[in-house]
Amino acid sequence: MAYLVTGVAGFIGMHVAARLLARGETVVGIDNLNDYYAVQLKHDRLAELSGHTNFTFAQVEIADAAALNAALAPHRITHVIHLAAQAGVRYSLINPHAYIQSNVVGQLNLLEHARHNDAIVSMSYASSSSVYGGNTKLPFAEGDRVDSPVSLYAATKKTDELMGHTYAHLYRIPLIGLRFFTVYGPWGRPDMALWLFTKAILAGEPIAVFNHGDMQRDFTYIDDIVTGVIAATDAPPQDNGTPPHRVYNIGNNNPEPLLRMIDVLEDAIGTKAVRRLEPMQPGDVPATYADITAIARDHGFAPTTPIETGIPRFVDWYRGYHKV
Repeated sequence: MAYLVTGVAGFIGMHVAARLLARGETVVGIDNLNDYYAVQLKHDRLAELSGHTNFTFAQVEIADAAALNAALAPHRITHVIHLAAQAGVRYSLINPHAYIQSNVVGQLNLLEHARHNDAIVSMSYASSSSVYGGNTKLPFAEGDRVDSPVSLYAATKKTDELMGHTYAHLYRIPLIGLRFFTVYGPWGRPDMALWLFTKAILAGEPIAVFNHGDMQRDFTYIDDIVTGVIAATDAPPQDNGTPPHRVYNIGNNNPEPLLRMIDVLEDAIGTKAVRRLEPMQPGDVPATYADITAIARDHGFAPTTPIETGIPRFVDWYRGYHKV
């Protein structure tokens, strides 16, 4: 039995792989190690995993079906945790083709792998809270309409969900889509607000506060996310006549005002930020808020980490990693 973790050099992927290895699982990790952000950070994440004898890594592009199948052929994969994707709402305005290749073609190739692999028990995959687009009803629930995306990134994630439903219907593959809500924590992504703010404050530079600070985010700590991802993967939907496909919100169920997040970050760093108020950015939304009733009911998901705990942990890691 082996777990495939795609995007294993990414933020969530590294933490998921580490948790699985800690409980004794065999993990096959793949990643294309692209340069969307510093490749050294990805290598450093992989170094955290490389000491485990049950861990195997291959550098492969998931949009290349032949290369993907060749990399996976030596392994008996039973569980797929598909986290590889081109991330970032704003970058989708600059390089749209990267999102179609990674998020759509890559999803298709992983679904095809699962379709032709009789050993597969379940496949979970990353969706996003971005699919809710400009919805104004809060909290966001899985039954809400999600057919009005406001970014190409969101459109690709909704496409992933539609493809997942189709493959579950046609081939009865147990599939779980996970709509992540603003994940943060140690080893996070450099394009995320918490990292950008921390870097700027420590350097004495101003931070860009979009929509003049009138924003809310359901900040979700990485350890809570990992617990939910693995719980859902280990208990896939049953084939009871309907397609064995479920989509879950996975968030903190507690949206925080952006200005409150900055307050907590300032306290953790011990320095006040210079706040530069900016208008809303294209593709962004003013608020996210996860209704987690479904994943709590089906998988016992119950996040336990408030930002007052999680943000100082991130700052401590950031200082140690950058030696600042």
